Amino acid sequence: MSPFLGEHRKSKSALIEAELLPADREDSPLTTRIKKYLTEEEIQLVWQAYRYAERAHDGQTRKTGEPYITHPVAVACILASMHLDLPTLLAALLHDVVEDTHVNNDEITQLFGKQVADLVDGLTKLDKVELQTATQAQAENFRKMLLAMSQDVRVILVKLADRLHNMQTLQAMRPEKQKRIARETMDIYAPIANRLGLNPIYHELEDLSFQYLYPNRFRVIDKAIKVARGNRKEVIGKILEAIQNQLKLFQIEYDVQGREKHLHSIYKKMAEKSMRLSQINDIYGFRVIVKDNAACYLALGALHALYKPIPGRFKDYIAIPKANGYQSLHTTLFGPFGTPIEVQIRSEEMHNIADAGVAAHWLYKTNDAHLTKLQQQTHQWLQRLVEIQTESDDSYEFLEHFKVDLFPDEVYVFTPKGNIMALPRGSTAVDFAYAVHTDVGNSCVAVKINNELAPLRTEMRNGDHVEIITAPLAKPNPAWLNYVVTGKARSHIRHYLKTVKVEESAQLGERMLNVALRAMHVEPQEVAEKQWQKVMNDYGAKTRQAILTDIGLGKRNSLMVAHQLLAHPAHENDDKTKPLDTITIRGSEGMAVQFAQCCRPIPGDPILGFINKDKGLVIHTHDCLAIRKFKLDPEKWLDVEWDADHKKLFKVNLRITVVNERGMLAKIASTISNSDSNIDNVGVEDSDGSQYSNVNFTVQVHNRVHLAELIRNLRKIQQVVRINRVKGVSLEQQRIQ
Repeated sequence: MSPFLGEHRKSKSALIEAELLPADREDSPLTTRIKKYLTEEEIQLVWQAYRYAERAHDGQTRKTGEPYITHPVAVACILASMHLDLPTLLAALLHDVVEDTHVNNDEITQLFGKQVADLVDGLTKLDKVELQTATQAQAENFRKMLLAMSQDVRVILVKLADRLHNMQTLQAMRPEKQKRIARETMDIYAPIANRLGLNPIYHELEDLSFQYLYPNRFRVIDKAIKVARGNRKEVIGKILEAIQNQLKLFQIEYDVQGREKHLHSIYKKMAEKSMRLSQINDIYGFRVIVKDNAACYLALGALHALYKPIPGRFKDYIAIPKANGYQSLHTTLFGPFGTPIEVQIRSEEMHNIADAGVAAHWLYKTNDAHLTKLQQQTHQWLQRLVEIQTESDDSYEFLEHFKVDLFPDEVYVFTPKGNIMALPRGSTAVDFAYAVHTDVGNSCVAVKINNELAPLRTEMRNGDHVEIITAPLAKPNPAWLNYVVTGKARSHIRHYLKTVKVEESAQLGERMLNVALRAMHVEPQEVAEKQWQKVMNDYGAKTRQAILTDIGLGKRNSLMVAHQLLAHPAHENDDKTKPLDTITIRGSEGMAVQFAQCCRPIPGDPILGFINKDKGLVIHTHDCLAIRKFKLDPEKWLDVEWDADHKKLFKVNLRITVVNERGMLAKIASTISNSDSNIDNVGVEDSDGSQYSNVNFTVQVHNRVHLAELIRNLRKIQQVVRINRVKGVSLEQQRIQ
């Protein structure tokens, strides 16, 4: 058994000890682990970082009640099990000091060096940006961390150890936070661990996430597995003995280990194949570890001579390794009593990589050529991340592409030169083309699969020989986005389409803005650069082209931008450049003009417009309560007025208090309909036992005159006690209140 796997499985008890002992004691778990491979000088630096972090976190506690320093020590313990180098251990001990204490990155650089400071910076979350949602912040933090990981893979190794310890102590969190963190772990961190070949961490993260996401299912399966383990103990013992005797007969040096499927793997198989637990026969398996590659195939022949193999259940991951470097022979045999037996056969080097993945670089100091190849593959994957992020302006989009790239299942296809290429299951010929090279993807027009022409949307199958046909003037097709699955293909296609769209939209936007400026008796060339700079700052735009593009795409109103450009003329006494006093808002809501949900203005209401860099022009009523809460630049507020000619229906919230009688909703609905109005939403508040009830309606009206007429008609209903137009909160908030 590899030292990493053995120590990792002991990690929970070791971490409990770590929480009780100072890390710099001779008998502490951290000291015990680092003494195995660090020099005395390096150990002193680890202790120095520990004491520094302990002082910085002094007085802070975790949700579990322990001093906060126990968490970075536990993270360092996990990494020390993997024999990670000194800078990584120092970063593990210091990974929260910049985010949670008064310490800054410059101080860490001075004390521990730039390498450690860079690792800590890659692990530190971004500062909260004003008006940024929690989801946006989460996506942007992922982006920052993954880009740091592309520079140095040790960033993600520390982050995975950090997440593992957080998951091991998640019981102290509120249930809703437990589920959120568990979902994030299942979707992002467990697949990253799998992609990097860190199998023990991958399986533990999955099982812990499963425990918090589906606690009842976890308990049921866990209990059933323990019962099955006891029932099958005798059978498993006989199979193990038979395998050992067979390998001795063939004079093969071996180590045989029993292997039990992880709980989440069992649950996933039950869900995917609609099976009951009693129908899953491969819960227990065996792992045979031999000397070298030749012995792997000899052991396979020996076991096939002992028990008959099940057709179609053999996989050779030695000849064609998985993308994360994993190698093994997998076979399923008919055992005694008709019990299927899953067996994995691998060499010692393969076993080391299967346990430690990219961390094998630090854990096993060997000249293994396959380990070097694994490092190259990992580097290529990380570079693909950099490519994707450079073409993804949006952090959501980057995260989406990244998730797609964390594929758990691959198909293996051959290039015309006979090279093997791994792609996610479901990949098409277009995905293959972009995997070969971006230029090949951008210019592909057809594909030959096994020497026969096929559509570009054809899905790849294991063993396909694929040849892409290109043309010099070919361009990516927007329809490809409907069937490509890899992050690289999707990001390159989107980037190309955006580039073309941006250029065309910017030209259209410039023409629209010029028309708006001339309507204000100003020639476009008369707008000074400082006026453009002011508007760019207001909108948060980096370039003038970005604003013109938004106008062309309909995200901004050309008249509104023209008004802003002229709000501060280059020459204050120049009457020629005096702006209009108001902007007329037409009775249709587009992407550039939105009506605030808090007050729902309708024609006839006095209104103000506020320029929001993300939403465009947002219209509020003069008396909207939300306006008082905005501490914003008054120059971003515009006087706006309704156009006299409008035919659109606008939403209004009404709260109606009625006598609690049968058929009241039907009466009110009938009256609203007869008043030429529509009902958009309705909700009845919980009754407090009195004879009155409150009913919340969202109705559609043309203007204030129409609303007044509707209210008059509703008052004619004898059982209606009170009618209020609700401003400041939505119907959903009304229900909550």
